[in-house]
Order: sequence, then structure tokens, then C-alpha cells
Amino acid sequence: MSTAKDLFIIAVDQEPDRPVGQGDLSLALAGAELIDLLGAEAAALDGDRIVPGAETEPHDPLLVEAAATLARQVPYERVEDWLWRRGRDLAATYQAALEEAGQLTRGRRGLLPFGNDRLEPADTPVRRRAHGRWEEGEPVLAALGSAVGIGDAEAGTGAEDRSEPGLPDEAVTTVLAVVNDAVTELAAVQQRRSIENAAFANLWRVP
Repeated sequence: MSTAKDLFIIAVDQEPDRPVGQGDLSLALAGAELIDLLGAEAAALDGDRIVPGAETEPHDPLLVEAAATLARQVPYERVEDWLWRRGRDLAATYQAALEEAGQLTRGRRGLLPFGNDRLEPADTPVRRRAHGRWEEGEPVLAALGSAVGIGDAEAGTGAEDRSEPGLPDEAVTTVLAVVNDAVTELAAVQQRRSIENAAFANLWRVP
């Protein structure tokens, strides 16, 4: 199981009145994939650029797919650019993969953070593993959850551990910082569009 899949499960398990936005989640999922690729030595960072690593492939099919998207010629791609490119509709990709694997079921409690279908994580070892990491305050998962607005109140017993994340290395810290910046940028774009749309609508209301 990957960090991205764990994050998706935690996001879907939120209460219906506290949904996680599809765009935010997609960016965070791309960040989670990159962090797992760094951990597998399938990639490394040179400043803010992603350098392809060893040919060893992760076991998770979506991570294999992510590794295949890495730019392999100089100049290598910047983390920010890769997040936006890889993150496009990535939440929907994870939804489809988890649903096909039987990790998501139709239910009455959970409302997926996007779309109209009511889905919830199936009660499987995969879900229990994701929640185990979350409740223990695993630093990377906690930081990614925070980036998409899943706060300590929902995190459970591990909340007290999040004041000092204890992230594994500088490269992971860099990725997380870029994820946060991208989510903030997305929120600004969405707010600007909302204001522009409201202004346009008001034009037609003027007598």
C-alpha cells in the first residue's frame, strides 16, 4: 500500500460535512507519490528538480505509473510543475483503482469528496493500516492531511505528535512545502474565478 492510497482512504473517511476538495486532494496525492518514489530511490531531488533514480520499480501499479512520468532528460522537471501535471484528475484515478480493487464500497455514511456517489472505504486491512498510520501521527501522512484541511481534531490519538513533525529528510520537507504552496495557489485561483463569475452574473441582473 502506498502513502497516496492511505491519504485517499483517510480523505474519503471524513464526515460528509467536511469534504476534501478534489483539486487539493489530487495535488497532495501527487506529492505522496513523489515522496514514496524518493523512499524507493526511484527518484531524488537536486534542489527543486526531480532526478530519476534507480530502475527498481515500486510494487504499487500507480507508483509504477508515476515513476514512468518522470522527465528523464536535463533539465529535469521542477517539483511544482510535476505536481500540477501528475496531479491532474489524480483523485479520480485513485478512486477508480481502489473501487476496482474492492477497497471502496457503496455505503450510506461516507460522501466522496467529489462527485455524487456515496462511497466509503471497505472494512479491510488496507483501511485499518491507513487509519493506524493516521492515528499514530505518522509525520508524512499527517503533513499531507494537513495540506488538504484534515485537521488534528479528526486525526485521533496521534494529534499530539504533530506539533513536531519529525520529517525524514530535506527532500521530503521540500516536497511537502511545494504541496502546501500548490494547494494555496489553487485556492487563490478558485477564489478569483468565483469572484469573476459572481461579477459576470451581476452584470445580467442590472436593470
